[in-house]
Amino acid sequence: MQGMSGNENSQNRLEGQLSDIIEKVAQDLGNSVDLIIKKIRCMQTHPALFLYMEGLVDPQLLHTSVLQSLLTPGEGVLAAEENPLEYLQENILIAAHSDIFHTYQVLYDRLLSGCGILLLENAKEGLWIDIIGGEKRSVGEPKSHTVVRGPMEAFTEKLRTNTALIRRRIRDPRLWMETRQIGEVTHTNVAFMYIKGIADEGVIEELRERLDRIDIDGILEGGYIEEQIQDEIKTPFPTVYNSERPDTIAAGLLEGRIAIIVDGTPFVLLIPALFVQFFQSPEDYYERADIGTLIRLLRYLAFFIALLAPSMYIALSTFHQEMLPTNLIISIAAQREGVPFPAFIEALLMEVTYEILREAGVRIPKTIGQAISIVGTLVIGQAAVEAGVVSAAMVIVVSITAISSYVIPENGLSIAVRILRFGLMLLAASFGLLGIWIGLMAILIHLTTIRSFGVPYMSPFGPYIAPDIKDSLFRFPWRRMTTRPKYYSKEERLTNRNGKRQRTGRYSPRRRT
Repeated sequence: MQGMSGNENSQNRLEGQLSDIIEKVAQDLGNSVDLIIKKIRCMQTHPALFLYMEGLVDPQLLHTSVLQSLLTPGEGVLAAEENPLEYLQENILIAAHSDIFHTYQVLYDRLLSGCGILLLENAKEGLWIDIIGGEKRSVGEPKSHTVVRGPMEAFTEKLRTNTALIRRRIRDPRLWMETRQIGEVTHTNVAFMYIKGIADEGVIEELRERLDRIDIDGILEGGYIEEQIQDEIKTPFPTVYNSERPDTIAAGLLEGRIAIIVDGTPFVLLIPALFVQFFQSPEDYYERADIGTLIRLLRYLAFFIALLAPSMYIALSTFHQEMLPTNLIISIAAQREGVPFPAFIEALLMEVTYEILREAGVRIPKTIGQAISIVGTLVIGQAAVEAGVVSAAMVIVVSITAISSYVIPENGLSIAVRILRFGLMLLAASFGLLGIWIGLMAILIHLTTIRSFGVPYMSPFGPYIAPDIKDSLFRFPWRRMTTRPKYYSKEERLTNRNGKRQRTGRYSPRRRT
């Protein structure tokens, strides 16, 4: 009941003397020491209050664009105005953006977002002024999506910086943006961007509905939004793409996708997402088509190695020794002679040990991380082989598996592979190659049932779409990539610089028109 009462009071309209407003605001904010309340006389004639939160505003804007303008002598003109706040907004303030409000709810929302609040004596409305500032991280290099060739800019935790990075790459008036405030307590700003006429209107409307349905206390990272809006929950595969690279997000927008930017995180979400998208890297499009295709095929190979290598070793060494060359099977048997565990337990121990080392590598301070990695990979591995706990062949298999998992560009798909690997190992230990085949068929059937905002996850393979194959397994030359993906982009007709009609179709997302 007390929470409901506080919520109702926060929605009350502004009224009363300035002293009453000061008392109420200070009480509702718990007399916080970072709440700054200044008593001023606007244009040296009108009593007023100016409120802001220390650390959330830009001090230079505060003094040069706001206080200096408000304290300029006005020779009593403000007292003669019928609407003094409107006069100040239109004629005196030189701040970038401001607006009049009437409720405490807007006052708190704007105050805690970094705006300045101006209140006049005996007025039943106030004026918020955009002077948002505070400390922020500058634009740096990507940490999780690195490339050898390509832009070296990455998103930051500031929403407006991220939207500006996208607009610098797509200078088209059709790039539209809508915003929401999500979170009953945090009131986090969430924006989504799309190119009008290219993005599918049905997907845009579905995204609006899913965002409006979110009922949660707080949004602290884009993962909160991702879990709330995704189609499939019971799947290890990611159905929402994320990236910290502005060029990747811009390319997705040009293809007809929708970008979701959450204030406070450097990772931007991209929907719809397809299975093939998680094997693509920005560098594929900055190199020649043949080089990009070769590297992409290498990623698919690494995916299958990371998924199947331990289970294949278990199946072949346990059930199907006749499929291996004689010298190889004799060597493996000699190595396993002193190992007290069956192949499945041996592989399970090594995989769990590696997962522990991998997680420790993320948490350990950087100053000692390199030393721990050397101890974990070399010392422990060598000691385990010499002690007869595991065989040397198993160490090789697990090492190749670990390295291959890092080749996958997107961490979400890499985590899915790590999860499924253990299930395939169990099937291989139980039924051999037949178990692996059953597991792969189950994974394939599951993949064909997944949707990302209604778009088939395995497109363009299932259902098969011949024109979209050009940017799936292979990266065709630019002269061949003249259409957009079918399922999540809208067909349109363009005119070139000479005003002539170009051919109708979904044209290339990255090729100049």
